Amino acid sequence: MADAGVYLYGVAQDLAPDVLRDLTGVAGVPVRAVADGGFTALVSTVDLEEFGETALRRNLESLQWLEATARAHHDVVDAVARTAPTAPVRIATVYRDDDRVRELLRERREELTEVLGRVVGRVEWGVKAYGTAEAAPEPPGAGDGADERPGMAYLRRRRLERQSREEASRRLAEQAQEIHATLSEYAVASRQHPPQDPRLSGHEGTMILNVAYLLDQDRAETLAAAADDLAARLPGVRIELTGPWPAYSFTELDATS
Repeated sequence: MADAGVYLYGVAQDLAPDVLRDLTGVAGVPVRAVADGGFTALVSTVDLEEFGETALRRNLESLQWLEATARAHHDVVDAVARTAPTAPVRIATVYRDDDRVRELLRERREELTEVLGRVVGRVEWGVKAYGTAEAAPEPPGAGDGADERPGMAYLRRRRLERQSREEASRRLAEQAQEIHATLSEYAVASRQHPPQDPRLSGHEGTMILNVAYLLDQDRAETLAAAADDLAARLPGVRIELTGPWPAYSFTELDATS
């Protein structure tokens, strides 16, 4: 390409050379290696007419382009992370050439050693918990007031409704705390994420927990069994596990080009 850049997916450690064979990334471009000192940057040569600074400002506004690029980016990271410790970078990170990528590997060597050492033999699992605001226990006196004047009865109903909502919120918060405390025992690290908007998650109910857990690979079944047990004994709570994933929440590099 006459006007080309280098798209960076992430950095792996001690990667076998044949892992990238036949692996394609964004825009259907082959993935290749830029290596230095035991670290391998996962890159593709891309056309700056699509991935240059000005083009990216435009393309990142396109949901279709963003989804396709994010999916290709993840597929590369996921494929490599199954064979070697891998630290992803954010999508659409583009450098001017291979030499600048090598500089990154040298400049961040200490950080890369620490970050990738943390995830050797480990995977990320996501846990989302949803609760339904079931009717709280009826507040004292909820059945009284039949002979009250209409205005007083209305105020009484409003007060009881508020108390019921507060009780439901308190109960959901306690359930979220119990879930997290229990599942954390099986993980070596965890990272809480903000609850997702119901319109984006596509799930009914209130998301009360959105956490990533870093697990030793052989603890996944134990975590799943603990989540099933929690869901069975906590009324009105549904727990969703996703994974295993590359350890995005624990390794992502802030690599500026």
